[in-house]
Amino acid sequence: MMSRIVDLRAQMAKEEPEKYYPLKLVIMSATLRITDFTENTRLFRNGPPPIVKAEGRQFPVTDHFARRTTHDYVDDMFHKVSRGHKKLPPGGMLCFLTGQQEIIQLAKKLRQAFPADTGTQVKQPRVHVSAADAPLEIDDMDAEAQPAFRRDEDDDDDDSDVEIRGLDDEEDDKEFMIEGEEQPVEALRVHVLPLYSQLPTKQQLKVFEEPPAGSRLIVLATNVAETSLTIPGIRYVFDCGRSKEKKYEASTGVQTFEIDFISKASAAQRAGRAGRTGPGHCYRLYSSAVYERDFEEYAIPEILRSPIEGVVLSLKNMDIQTVVNFPFPTPPDRKALAKAEKLLTYLGAIDAHGKITETGKELAAYPLSPRFARMLLLGRRYNLSAHTIALVASLAVPELFIPQTQYNLENAPDEEESEDENDTARERFAKRQIRTEADNIAASAAELKRKAYGKAHATLSRWDDRSDALKLLTAMAAYSASSSPASFCADYFLREKAMKEAAQLKQQLTAIVHSHSRTGTDDPTLSQKTLPPPTDKQRAILKQFVAAGFIDQVAVRADIIGVATSRNPRRAIEVPYRTLFTSSSGDIVGQDPEARAAAKLSYVHPSSVLARLTVAEMPDYIIYSHLSRQAPTPPYDTVPKTRLHPLTTVTAKQLANLAEGTPLLEVGKPVGKIEQLPRGADGRERREVWVGLSLRGEKEGTPWPVGARKVVQKRIGGAWEIEKVVG
Repeated sequence: MMSRIVDLRAQMAKEEPEKYYPLKLVIMSATLRITDFTENTRLFRNGPPPIVKAEGRQFPVTDHFARRTTHDYVDDMFHKVSRGHKKLPPGGMLCFLTGQQEIIQLAKKLRQAFPADTGTQVKQPRVHVSAADAPLEIDDMDAEAQPAFRRDEDDDDDDSDVEIRGLDDEEDDKEFMIEGEEQPVEALRVHVLPLYSQLPTKQQLKVFEEPPAGSRLIVLATNVAETSLTIPGIRYVFDCGRSKEKKYEASTGVQTFEIDFISKASAAQRAGRAGRTGPGHCYRLYSSAVYERDFEEYAIPEILRSPIEGVVLSLKNMDIQTVVNFPFPTPPDRKALAKAEKLLTYLGAIDAHGKITETGKELAAYPLSPRFARMLLLGRRYNLSAHTIALVASLAVPELFIPQTQYNLENAPDEEESEDENDTARERFAKRQIRTEADNIAASAAELKRKAYGKAHATLSRWDDRSDALKLLTAMAAYSASSSPASFCADYFLREKAMKEAAQLKQQLTAIVHSHSRTGTDDPTLSQKTLPPPTDKQRAILKQFVAAGFIDQVAVRADIIGVATSRNPRRAIEVPYRTLFTSSSGDIVGQDPEARAAAKLSYVHPSSVLARLTVAEMPDYIIYSHLSRQAPTPPYDTVPKTRLHPLTTVTAKQLANLAEGTPLLEVGKPVGKIEQLPRGADGRERREVWVGLSLRGEKEGTPWPVGARKVVQKRIGGAWEIEKVVG
């Protein structure tokens, strides 16, 4: 769009130079895939644009590739950083990992290895084991199965011995010998700081503070530190070469978080962090062979791995009817565009011919997903704007709640000393004997925190214990009314940073709704800081707002539509559901019919309030926000379960009402008695009948019966069409 505006403005400047100036469009990025622009003749019709490469302030950085690429990169990072800390001259270290749990795990190990009072470890002699005598480890077998965890067969691995790590390695230590600088006689103390997106801002800013005297700064970060940040004093970068990315399967809508290799562009950005304030070194925990073979040049653009209904609605609002012909820098898949248009049809944003409706124009005015915009529009119409805005703000910002697993990780005893369900009785007894008093105290503290966690979530579910959406609304309302937001977040296990973001979004949406509302029709609570608890009737309406925004993301209990399963569920999270649109792409389960059928089933996520119900209490229908699936793990002979992230429950009658007027609702043949009526003013035949209603997502899909209605039909041509609903 901007490229067209630049051309138009240039033409206007030629015709009226005294009135108009030509515009210049500058596109900047540290990791831009330039060919998407230079080779896109539809985007730049007058030839490729000029390219300017601006070298930033960058000191030389020396790259050190590993001899081999290991499966357990967190353990590898620990050993590499530990040796580097003892061998390298003073200077900060920046270590790239894939997620918060890995950072917490590594930080704990480093602090234990380098206590504040000593700063050093006891050196031990090297130990070698003959390769012929070394047992085959499970990691050696698993490593070949997945690129990000594959051991590099092209590595320099001609050694006849298998080294047991944790000991000094003279060969590997050569990479820590920096010409012209002496190695430290005694290692400094460590000052370990985490850095990831969900960390509160106050704690993130600690990385910019001067470390304590006599200590080395070690920052453990995700790719949030890859660009835009210059941390003072960083001389050494340790790069695991992986990142955890959300992958979106456009055909099914299933999201997975997978750890995979980063792109070469991202690897260059990470290495560059070592050269911002002086010459630096980058220690890569992967071999050059893996880098050349498995690292893509650039990351996949976000438009190819995210829902794009918002983009399509914006284009429709600009009167661009044939979206597929729009000159995207990176064109989305045609199926993704078609799916986005179908969703906009379900939401009433575009008509059957693909033209934007008045409702669609109203939805386009909000800086949100069309789903959330639809909810806001309904809130205005029913004078429930204040509650709807708070609800949408809490839904639009992801991960408001801190998962319980994070607290278990932080407070549990060491993994090596924890009991495993596969342990024998003798092994469990032995582990109990070696637990220290500190371990027992930690276990007691963890148990108290788990109880507090459960109590907090039960309190937040008090408005409705079967709706995750209303649980989020409760949290948002209580946060806004709290005199101490930070304490409130700590008490209720909420992410303070995310709650602040949701509160800011709530303020922004309130201003937009105010500007769109007509005098006298505003929700009287819209200007109040404290949100009053919704009445029972208002809660029921709010739940239907949620269902209206996610009308296509509905699941039915499998037994309701006659789908047989191989085992009886014992818990709520084992109750199978079928989604309206298939949750399986079909290519991950092979040709086994039973496996294909199982892959089409979905299950409630354990974090949902519904997971606390009994099997008998599980609802017939669930509206969900998204589907997720764990990445496959070795030996890859089973398909991970698809998990529903529920928003609220809904009834069959409500579904029929919400889907009315959309392609999702099918009207069946007359049921029972047919009563003929007098012809209408247009002379057409009329009749009054009961018709069955069904919900169907795909043409080949199984219809879901959702009740019947009494309607008046009239004959148009050879078909009967509904004139009005009478019951």
